[in-house]
Amino acid sequence: MSKQTVKEQVERYCRELRLPTIRECYEDEAHKAEQEQADFTEFLLEMLKQESEVRLQKRTERWLSESRLPLHKNLESFDLKRLPKKVMHQVKVLLDGSFLGRKENVLAFGNPGSGKTHLVSAIGHELIHQGFRVYFCECRFLVEMLLREKRELRLEKKLRSLKKYDALILDDIGYVQQDREEMEVLFTLLAQRYERGSVMITSNLPFSKWDSIFKDTMTTAAAIDRVVHHSVILELNIPSYRMEAAKKKMEKERN
Repeated sequence: MSKQTVKEQVERYCRELRLPTIRECYEDEAHKAEQEQADFTEFLLEMLKQESEVRLQKRTERWLSESRLPLHKNLESFDLKRLPKKVMHQVKVLLDGSFLGRKENVLAFGNPGSGKTHLVSAIGHELIHQGFRVYFCECRFLVEMLLREKRELRLEKKLRSLKKYDALILDDIGYVQQDREEMEVLFTLLAQRYERGSVMITSNLPFSKWDSIFKDTMTTAAAIDRVVHHSVILELNIPSYRMEAAKKKMEKERN
């Protein structure tokens, strides 16, 4: 078989098997292997390694895009030293992603500006890099979306589509002041995720004030029971990061 025929056959099989990286680089790698006198197994291993790495990179980029996570709110831009020691330890444990396998929830409480959103977003970024799927949304926007789906008789279909995510991040649940219909779709989502998938929630409101969200005592208790059972609670009782930054800026300008 001629070299040209071999090349054509290799490229055809690469297309059929959807191995674009191997198709692009096998000739260069084959030449390199000949020069280094590498055996066939080593050559094959290098080809498979490159294909796998490129696929992983593309998948990570795709999942980061669909996650809607704030791109700048990652671990590199978060000052972990601001966290209480207990929370810092909890975060380090969460970063391995094992809580997702246990369907545990993460609840981050703290005053405005304490870094709740940034912290859970940073954890979300790390989880995607480890091969987990994450979806981020401000709670009020997610509730509006679910309510539209309910009115169009597509709520169940939408809830099923959210099952593909290992973690749903519901940001600022404390800012949501729903009417009863909106409250019901939020409760339905939390009930559907219970012990089936993790939710990561940020809130300025302690549990004692969640009745302003779910309107009645029984529904509030049921919602809290579902999110607290199998959960990790992060208490960010720290000064506002934005306030600290503003003060530093003012001091710098005065000096």
